[in-house]
Amino acid sequence: MDEKALVAAAQHGELPAFNQLVLQYQSLAYNVAFRITGDADAATDATQDAFLKAYQALRGYRGGSFKAWLLRIVTNSCYDVLRARKRRRTTSLDDLAVAPEHAWQMVSHDEGPEEQALRRELAQVIQAGIAMLPPDQRTAVILSDIQGLSYQDIAEVMGCSLGTVKSRLSRGRARLRDILLQQQELLPSRYRLKGTASK
Repeated sequence: MDEKALVAAAQHGELPAFNQLVLQYQSLAYNVAFRITGDADAATDATQDAFLKAYQALRGYRGGSFKAWLLRIVTNSCYDVLRARKRRRTTSLDDLAVAPEHAWQMVSHDEGPEEQALRRELAQVIQAGIAMLPPDQRTAVILSDIQGLSYQDIAEVMGCSLGTVKSRLSRGRARLRDILLQQQELLPSRYRLKGTASK
């Protein structure tokens, strides 16, 4: 059964069809939630909450990209989780531990152990930098640069205009670059700017 048929069946109350949609999108939903919240437990809560809300709102789904519709619910659930946190954490890149299963999967079969270690180290520092972005910029960067969504789909997910998506993405990328430049000592040596004074 294709996605449209699954959605239509789920809209008519067929729980097995909705369960198939959950299986199809749970990994993507959790990955986005983890990157937005920066916390495995919060990502699990946000993902479960999002699927529950999606099931309850499914009759109101009127077509278009189901993936974008679902990811909008996921990102809103993540924002709810972030708002619910009583105190705002100020996290240094040193303090943020990123689980290996969430590191970017830029795998090359020609990589040796050293290259793999460097790639994982760089992915951890980048994820830590992403976690320091404001939520709207973080979401735009994650959806575009990690998940590969089009600007149109991101606009639908975030409930904003194309211009706002481009602005958030531009500011998020610039801010991430600045964060990484300020934390160069945490980057693998080959990614540091040349000519910086070493201590």
